[in-house]
Amino acid sequence: MKKKIAITGAKGVIGSVMTEGLNDIYKITPLNLPDTDVKDYQKLLNIFPGHSAIIHLAWATKIDNSRSGDMYPENVEMFHNVFKAALESGVPRVIMASSVHADAFDKWKESDKISPNRIPIPDSPYGTLKVEMEAMGRYYATKGLQVAYVRFGGINPQNKPAIEPTYERAVWFSHNDCVSLIKAILEANNIPDNFVVMYGMSDNPGRIHDVSNPFGWKPKDSAIDI
Repeated sequence: MKKKIAITGAKGVIGSVMTEGLNDIYKITPLNLPDTDVKDYQKLLNIFPGHSAIIHLAWATKIDNSRSGDMYPENVEMFHNVFKAALESGVPRVIMASSVHADAFDKWKESDKISPNRIPIPDSPYGTLKVEMEAMGRYYATKGLQVAYVRFGGINPQNKPAIEPTYERAVWFSHNDCVSLIKAILEANNIPDNFVVMYGMSDNPGRIHDVSNPFGWKPKDSAIDI
């Protein structure tokens, strides 16, 4: 029997990539507006029981993104609802979509790669809210929920890396690498200490992020091959 996986924001760019890539292995429950509003906590409580994991991607990106300079308070309500409803429903694992913007990287000049374990300095209000989401996950991990954060690089519908600027090309994340990462997290026996933050991007030239993780995942694609 296939494991049941719920994906909020399943119609978005990342959600569409995951739904297509995971559908043969898992029974996917797509949660999208207008049918399912993640701000409706009671509805999540009705849907979540029986699922092996929740992948939370829903985000009001038109208002709250790395370039807008704004934060959307209802994004906080959504990710809090997911944590709380998952714990109450007995869902063991939650995968949350963080972002490379949680830690400023566009002017990184150090020789070492950016570690997901260092204290982050967000590059925008959007990045700040992602860090807040990560902090909330640490709290729910102490309650027994297994929480994995992926600080996603750049995924686009065309599955093509940017030409310029160079730093955006360096964080490109191919569809295949994205799906293989999520599979690795879903299939892991456990998440060490119930909590992990990791970067998700392909093995691109000029990559400045450390993609090490406890799941044995390694990217296979590279922007140089496209």
